[in-house]
Amino acid sequence: MRNILIIGAGKSSSSLVKYLQEKAALENLQIILADISLEDARKMAKNHQQTHVLKLDVFDDASREAAIAEADIVISMLPAQFHMQVAKDCLKYEKNLVTPSYVSEEMWELDEEVKEKNLIFMNEVGVDPGIDHMSAMSVIDRIRAKGGKMISFESFTGGLVAPESDNNLWNYKFTWNPRNVVTAGQGKAAEFIQEGQYKYIPYHRLFRRTEFIDIDGYGRFEALANRDSLKYRPIYGLEDIQTIYRGTLRRLGFSRGWNMFVQLGMTDDSYKMKNTEDMSYRDFVNSFLPYSPTDSVELKTRYNLNIEQDDIMWGKLEELDLFNPDKKIGIKDATPAQALQKILEENWTLAPGEKDMVVMYNKFGYELNDEKKQIETTLVNIGDDQIYTAMAKTVGYPVGMVALRILNDEIKTPGVQRPINKEVYKPVLKELADYGIVFKEKENEYVGYNPNNVRR
Repeated sequence: MRNILIIGAGKSSSSLVKYLQEKAALENLQIILADISLEDARKMAKNHQQTHVLKLDVFDDASREAAIAEADIVISMLPAQFHMQVAKDCLKYEKNLVTPSYVSEEMWELDEEVKEKNLIFMNEVGVDPGIDHMSAMSVIDRIRAKGGKMISFESFTGGLVAPESDNNLWNYKFTWNPRNVVTAGQGKAAEFIQEGQYKYIPYHRLFRRTEFIDIDGYGRFEALANRDSLKYRPIYGLEDIQTIYRGTLRRLGFSRGWNMFVQLGMTDDSYKMKNTEDMSYRDFVNSFLPYSPTDSVELKTRYNLNIEQDDIMWGKLEELDLFNPDKKIGIKDATPAQALQKILEENWTLAPGEKDMVVMYNKFGYELNDEKKQIETTLVNIGDDQIYTAMAKTVGYPVGMVALRILNDEIKTPGVQRPINKEVYKPVLKELADYGIVFKEKENEYVGYNPNNVRR
């Protein structure tokens, strides 16, 4: 038996575990599913004969090292900030590692030692980052092979609710880590380059500068800029490109609604509030509004946000039950972002039978034989239910596929890396298509900046 250790039995691990279980008999695998909650691990393992569960606290050095020492390969599905404890143990015991998370500076610093030990630490193999890398490099390498020159690259991904389960005014439900949604865009201005000009969008303006994207069969979406598009120039070999822009997809109107939270200060995660354990939702809202001995919280909210009672934005706030005097935040010393997350999770969690949707859209502008053309690729994947979600599939399947190929010596290049090389992306994209994760592609004449479609 070959031991695959999966650390973390969170929402994104469900399809990963299912994929490896389906391969277990043929590939002679023993899956060790480790989590701090033995109950969560057991639920996910589903009494599979070749899956064993293990209670593991990632901060318990002895038990963590013991588990990693017995593995043939390690998959870390932990929150990104906890990968380093696992990575250092993998170095110590000379184990290959796979994660779906962005490569941190700390992880990059291990590159030389990882190569010296002929190990593979493959990161960014989820959906975004992950499938976005693989699909982009597949098209970019094909353009270059024909002698084409890249002139623009735009990429957008959204984790959304499926149309058949879209039943709230926000057209949104959580399909991945809610904290990341609440704090998205904070910390630095969004940076990108457009038609050769560097552009910056500070956080307080991020949700009012959006772009429209039309996806065949699914209608119109809005896209807001990710924090750092520029770092992808050297990653994809696009140092001379004139336009590079990466963003997040939401349904129309979401960003305008979210901007209300930003303007009130509810997404701030930099300080702790007082008395949040007993604070009502209504008092939470009132905390950000001026004092008035006569005006209601509702009136002050509408006045400060400059919205009318019949505005759909007001309906969005009411739908969240924000003005309820009886519901409590129930978190001690919560930051505004933590309190807001609590309120939103109550309203934006997938119910049994409901489905999510992952949408990805890429646009490649290139020049070949003095002609400018563009390729558009679109991926839409619908989840099976609230457990085997589209997000879990598009994160878990590529993680499992890459891990299995490393275990089988089909991926051999050592070092800390992303899935941007052909030995990784070609077979993985091919297998993803077998699971219904496939891109539609169309090619037409190049269309650059469109002032009617873009608000940058």
